[in-house]
Amino acid sequence: MSGKTTGGAGPTRRALILVENLSVPFDRRVWQECTTLRDAGWEVHVICPRGEKRDTEPEALIDGIRIHRYPLRAATGGPAGYLREYGTALWHTVRLARKVGPVDVVHACNPPDLLFLPALWLKRRGARFVFDQHDLVPELYLSRFDRGKDLLYRAVCALERRTYRAADIVLATNESYRDVAVSRGGRRPQDVFVVRSAPDTARFQPVAPEPELKRGKPHLLCYLGVMGPQDGVDYALRALAKLRDELGRTDWHAVFVGGGDTFDAMVRLSHELGLDDQVQFTGRIPDADLARYLSTADVCLSPDPHNPLNDVSTMNKVLEYMVMGRPMVSFDLKEARVSAGDAAVYAPANDEAEFAKGIALLLDDPALRDRMGKAGQERIGGRLSWRHSQESLLAAYEAACRDHVPVAARAPRTRRRPLR
Repeated sequence: MSGKTTGGAGPTRRALILVENLSVPFDRRVWQECTTLRDAGWEVHVICPRGEKRDTEPEALIDGIRIHRYPLRAATGGPAGYLREYGTALWHTVRLARKVGPVDVVHACNPPDLLFLPALWLKRRGARFVFDQHDLVPELYLSRFDRGKDLLYRAVCALERRTYRAADIVLATNESYRDVAVSRGGRRPQDVFVVRSAPDTARFQPVAPEPELKRGKPHLLCYLGVMGPQDGVDYALRALAKLRDELGRTDWHAVFVGGGDTFDAMVRLSHELGLDDQVQFTGRIPDADLARYLSTADVCLSPDPHNPLNDVSTMNKVLEYMVMGRPMVSFDLKEARVSAGDAAVYAPANDEAEFAKGIALLLDDPALRDRMGKAGQERIGGRLSWRHSQESLLAAYEAACRDHVPVAARAPRTRRRPLR
């Protein structure tokens, strides 16, 4: 495709998106970025790991986007496991990047903050480097491992600095991340673009409620998302036990949708708290079933505890609750308020008793639930919509490629013949 033109505007530009944390198109943010670039005339390639039950093909062409996948085993067993995982990912990434060939932009998504290494290799071959910061890895380390600012913490800080330094343009998921890129990363404000994640409205469409999902109870509570050490499912379960034991409320059934590192531990905790009769764990489920649960839910749960990462991160589940018109209870986090606004009831940080009271408040007030649900949908349809993120993403790419000759327009290299 190197000679193809787009609408007479000149040679097609090529983008290579690097992802290590999730497969594509399962990574919804990355997939939305891919389709936005494709619609703007870019030829888009993605290098990512294979999924376990989906996205398993080594190579796929989906909706015009070429995806190159490699086998990867998730880390186990502490730091040595992560070194093995990341080393394998880097080797495959470089191998597949050679296969893709020259590109105009290499777009690397963290975590980890190691993809600047193949990005630098591609920069030396004429690409511009866009760093898409999905997570603040130093804060992620502090929040996930509870080891303090030890040697490994200092190492991840150093890798973040190298990534900032190598990037031509930085994409931040919210204003808090943008502030970090400018203050801690030393980036010029004009080189940092906020590209907010937004729900896929084609995936999240309300359907008719199904009362049978409430298992004979008047109300359904719903949690949607990853279950990792920093995601607060344990806080939600303890809050539900307080809702039952301290507030005397048994008029609810709760469903926890999703999986993750702590899934089995959360099932055990639910059993230990005596919640087996009222709490259901579904694991990961098809989108159609997800829509059924969210459309039936009376109250949704966003129990992410206050920690260095969560306070400044945008939670996808908050946005997904909002697009479905569901009210929620959240701990009082800076970016949770920025996203949800009046669509949530906020409990003091990490206070499980107050979180339970927030649930009870919403269960008792259907009019309030309705107003909050509508407020969330209005916010998602307005300034939090993907439309605004698309504009910012394309502006970032335009800035990255300013004064850059497309690879398709470069003269091919020819070998000099030796003098005879």
